[in-house]
Amino acid sequence: MTTQHYWLMKNEPDEYSIDHALNAPGQLMPWSGVRNYQARNFMRDQMQVGDGVLYWHSSCADPGIHGIARIAGHLRVDPTQFDPADPYYDPKSSPDQPRWLMLDVQALRKTRYVSIAELREHPALANMRVLQRGNRLSITPVTPEEWDYILHTVLQSPR
Repeated sequence: MTTQHYWLMKNEPDEYSIDHALNAPGQLMPWSGVRNYQARNFMRDQMQVGDGVLYWHSSCADPGIHGIARIAGHLRVDPTQFDPADPYYDPKSSPDQPRWLMLDVQALRKTRYVSIAELREHPALANMRVLQRGNRLSITPVTPEEWDYILHTVLQSPR
């Protein structure tokens, strides 16, 4: 029996917002462009089909949670690393020894916007990785307790 994991995954809304994801065929989107080894290792070693995802908009006016998704699978080599015209091109990566991977994420629903400031108001979330100083990872683990608290307390309260 496998244990379900939970993740916070950041995406720039200009590239792929929760609205884009919900309108994609089958609501599936390839999560490409990850260029951090720790985030890549989470994808490679720990993420499983069915894992829950907090869909986070980053590098925007309203960074924070904007939706719920799930890992849909299909871990594979990220082709953007080989394309010199792509912003995620990596000249040190080669097809015979690729560095970067991607997988599919399925958007499930849009939520109300939950800001970093709002998350900080909840003592139960004080240790959440995304709230720690200096954390810039595009993928971070979320504990089952944090996941449940966000879904059943934070998202249920009106703002």
